[in-house]
Amino acid sequence: MRNVLITGANTGIGLATAEALAERGDRIWLANRSAEKTRAVVLELARRYPKARIEGLSLDLADLASVRACAARFEAAHEPLHVLIANAGLAGQRGATKQGFELAFGTNHLGHFLLTQGLLPALLRANGARVVVVASRAHYRAKSLDLTALRQPTATYTGIAEYGVSKLANVLFAKELARRFEGKGISTYALHPGVVRSDIWRRIPWPIRALATWHMITNEEGAKTSLHCANEPGLDGKSGLYWDKCEERMPSELAQRRDLAEELWTRSEEWTRE
Repeated sequence: MRNVLITGANTGIGLATAEALAERGDRIWLANRSAEKTRAVVLELARRYPKARIEGLSLDLADLASVRACAARFEAAHEPLHVLIANAGLAGQRGATKQGFELAFGTNHLGHFLLTQGLLPALLRANGARVVVVASRAHYRAKSLDLTALRQPTATYTGIAEYGVSKLANVLFAKELARRFEGKGISTYALHPGVVRSDIWRRIPWPIRALATWHMITNEEGAKTSLHCANEPGLDGKSGLYWDKCEERMPSELAQRRDLAEELWTRSEEWTRE
C-alpha cells in the first residue's frame, strides 16, 4: 500500500485526485487548512473506498509554522512517502502570508517548498518516490521573477500577475528538485492540469472570472495529469519535465533557466529557515 500525501484535497481537483487514488487502495493523507472539511472528506472517502486508508492532516501553506507542524506529524509516523502531490493553490487573492510574503507566491510555492523539505526523509525512505507539482500554463505569462517583490503584499488589483509568478516558481522548483535528487530515488514532475472549474477562482473579480471559466473542464478531467504523473510506470527517467494533458511539453524560457532555479532554491531555503 502506497502512502500518498495530497495538499488541498478537500475540494476541486485535489479531491478528485484523492478519490481516484482511494479507489486504487492507497493510504492517502489529506493535508488541508480546514479541519472540519477534512474530517468530512476523510469519513466519506473511507465509507466509499473501504480498501483504502484515509488520514487527515492540518496544513496552512500561508503559515510556515503550520507547514513545519504538518511535515513533523507525518514524519512521526516513520512511514515512507511514495507520492507527494503539491496540489493546493490560490489565485486572484491579494495580501501577504503570515510571514509577510506575497500571498500567491508564499502559498503556492514557498509553503510547498518547505513541506517538501520537511518530508524529504520520508520520500527517501520510499526508494522510488514521486513529487508531483501542480503548476499552470499561467507560468508562461510571467515575464520575470523579481525576488524583492515577493517579500511584500500583492501589488496588482487582480493578483493574476502574481499568480503567474507563483506558477513559474512551481516549475522552477520541480526542475531544481529533480536535478538535486537525480539518482537518489526521488522523481519530480510539474504539470498544467487544464483550466479547471474549481474553487481556486472564487476570489477573482466577477468579469474576469466569467471569462476565465467559460471553457473550463471538470475536476475529474483536471486530475488526470496529476494521476498520470503519480501512477504511470516508466516515468522515473523523465524527472524534471513539464506535463500538460498527460504529455511532455516545453515550459517557458524562464522556466528552463538553471541559474534562476538555483537562485530561487537558495532564497527559498533562506526564507524558510527558522
